[in-house]
Amino acid sequence: MLLDDEPFLELSPFAGHNLPYGDIPAAGCLTGIGKICGLWCVFMAHDATVKGGTLFPIGVKKNLRAQEIAIQNRLLSVYLVDSGGAFLPLQADLFPDRSHGGRVFYNEAIMSAMKIPQVAVVCGSCTAGAAYCPTMTEETVIVDKIGTMFLGGPPLVKAATGEDITPEELGGAKLHTKVSGCLDHFASSEKEAYECVRNIISTLNFELPPEETTEYDDPLYSADELLGLAPRSYSYTLPIKLILSRLIDGSRFQEFKAEYGTTLVTGFAHVEGHLVGIVANDGELTHDASLKGSHFVQLCSQRSVPILFLQNTAPHTADPTSLSQAEDHTNKLKAQASMMAAVACAAVPKITLVVGGCYGNESYAMCGRSFDPNFLFLWPNARVALVDSGHFSTFPEAGDGCSRGESELKQLKEKLAEESSAFYSSARLWDDGIILPQHSRKVLSQCLNIVKQQKYQTAPLQQYPVIRM
Repeated sequence: MLLDDEPFLELSPFAGHNLPYGDIPAAGCLTGIGKICGLWCVFMAHDATVKGGTLFPIGVKKNLRAQEIAIQNRLLSVYLVDSGGAFLPLQADLFPDRSHGGRVFYNEAIMSAMKIPQVAVVCGSCTAGAAYCPTMTEETVIVDKIGTMFLGGPPLVKAATGEDITPEELGGAKLHTKVSGCLDHFASSEKEAYECVRNIISTLNFELPPEETTEYDDPLYSADELLGLAPRSYSYTLPIKLILSRLIDGSRFQEFKAEYGTTLVTGFAHVEGHLVGIVANDGELTHDASLKGSHFVQLCSQRSVPILFLQNTAPHTADPTSLSQAEDHTNKLKAQASMMAAVACAAVPKITLVVGGCYGNESYAMCGRSFDPNFLFLWPNARVALVDSGHFSTFPEAGDGCSRGESELKQLKEKLAEESSAFYSSARLWDDGIILPQHSRKVLSQCLNIVKQQKYQTAPLQQYPVIRM
């Protein structure tokens, strides 16, 4: 009823899986990006079938990530609110800190000041903190006899004053559209509410170019073959070009510095008609490979070409045992620092796909989560860790001269193996979701379409939000 009739990109469906405080399916909310009236929109919807829609720490994090994507890509946002507010037993983990629940409302104000439109639908109970979300968006719709909004519901009124009052009398659709003025549009049904949202979005000042059918060639090789190419270990070398040839148009790749720093592959290609610069691991990120990566990333930034990073980073190598090896490590460190700086400062969209390992400092240079890629996805076989548990077999000597026992080493290796799985990562929102290898080309194309939209917003920037009455 809300989105155009075409596929949408769901974000972080495994968030909340097997956390210390329990399983919170999809973190209790649905987030994603879809088109409404031809415009890409981020949507955030509470799921009242999961713990009554109350927000757990992971739910707050998932909403904040969706807002971050909206801000970074200047995408208008739609909130479907149906929540009992914060899950009180965990309030210390979702209320007081900078990146906790209040940041959602801060972001709403900042997004409005950036002229990023926001619309909310009150399509269920909005209690406590959940009541602020719709009241801080620019336009809101409420569904009659279904939507309610109040800081404290009828049971709290009864406990505090002894008064009996219905949810409709306390914070229903008629009260908030006719009396309080907190909400803007009255809808007699959910269908009417979503039609209202579509009407609102159709009035926004976006000048989209006419729909064009871009002609592009399919890869020469089947995407289904990526299932057999997904790296599982470092006991063998997999040429990254085997993967690239199944992702890019016509399997055509204009390689950059092909003979230099060969453990990193760089070059230009098209993905469903979109020009991209590709930076892909093909082994250890050596001194030469890092310098090459730094050069190429700056080239893409200079030409305003989005960058696609394919991560299959190498685990840490052994510590140096000679002066010459120490010098090599130092030179490699300096070159990797240069590449990190180039990646951090590149003023173009960046999309990261972890096809194998995401290890240590190499993951930073290859635009890991802390380097703010516009989107970051994992294949199910991906590993995300500081070190690879399979690449060390003994502990360094402890301060008292005694080495730790075999059982402790085994426990640590098991812990590292568990915590480096793609599903452990995705459950904690260290990424934007796990995708099947054969779906990579379609997802990358969607992301490249999404990041282009910000070019079509015609309104100039301003420094203040819309202040509701």
